[in-house]
Amino acid sequence: MTVPGVPRVIAYYLPQFHPIPENDEFWEAGFTEWTNVSAARPMFRGHDQPKIPGELGFYDLRLPETRLAQAELARAHGVEGFLYWHYWFGGRRVLERPFSEVLASREPDLPFCLGWANQSWSGVWHGAPDRILIEQTYLGPDDYEAHFEALLPALRDSRYIRVEGQPLFLVFKPKDLPDSREFCSIWRKLAERAGLPGLHLVGLGKAQWNPSEWGFDASALQGSLYPGLSRRLKGWRARVRGWRGRPVVHPYRAYVERGFPEVASALDYPVALSNWDNSPRSGTRGLVLQGGTPELFRRHLREALTRVADRRPEHRIVFLKSWNEWAEGNYVEPDRRFGRAYLEVIRDEVRAAASARG
Repeated sequence: MTVPGVPRVIAYYLPQFHPIPENDEFWEAGFTEWTNVSAARPMFRGHDQPKIPGELGFYDLRLPETRLAQAELARAHGVEGFLYWHYWFGGRRVLERPFSEVLASREPDLPFCLGWANQSWSGVWHGAPDRILIEQTYLGPDDYEAHFEALLPALRDSRYIRVEGQPLFLVFKPKDLPDSREFCSIWRKLAERAGLPGLHLVGLGKAQWNPSEWGFDASALQGSLYPGLSRRLKGWRARVRGWRGRPVVHPYRAYVERGFPEVASALDYPVALSNWDNSPRSGTRGLVLQGGTPELFRRHLREALTRVADRRPEHRIVFLKSWNEWAEGNYVEPDRRFGRAYLEVIRDEVRAAASARG
């Protein structure tokens, strides 16, 4: 339930912290996100690796007590709920166990919504760019209906995050849909048929992307990790990273100072990025935002909260990237270096924003 005056911080949540047969086959028996995280090493002077978890430890998301502890931390620090990343490959689901157990057990009692991570699984970040592990397919209206029906129990759950009564659903790559307007139209008709008051469909977008032109209600907007680089130059830099023996490095401070881009969208939700360092996954092919601290993140989050402050209460949404993307360096869970400091920033800034609204 939305609390008047309190901004809505919704954190992306990665479920890849338990073994699955697909990852056992693709990488090694017992592979989880912790495999890359724990193996990371500094690649240049001042590189803060490896990232070591704090009070939650190297957890396993099959354990309900882990999920409860995460929810308690989120609730105590101003996070309204989790956006669980969801995977659907033409009827095939992977990494679904943690969320399925949250749904079935009704624990934890923390609001949630879903985001479709609609991209192929490949080896691009692991030195095997031509290796497709699971291909993302779009099989048309029948598959869209099967997808919706599979998620309907979640959409009906009383914990599901809503905007003006409508369940919120995010699509990671809306432009990859062969016909996004058709997809959105079909899902809205199915929602009406199921007795839902509609859907609030959000697409991850960029500055020049207007969601309404693609059938969506809103965009989730994040600043560019590659400032001022053309597509061609970005590709060239990606190819030469390995020659230098280190990933591309940009200061996190500069990312914060650039702020959020202006948009053509009628409604955008800013995505606050706690940090970024995907070198545990990608090595020299990666990108590092260097020098991130809780206080720099405070400035970034405050700007995001200010951007939505004058909107109607239901639309004061800020997405947090992320709760637990450890191998990309964007997480707010406690770690050995900063403890709960990132969570405390969220708590303080959410309270301050709420107080400013009276």
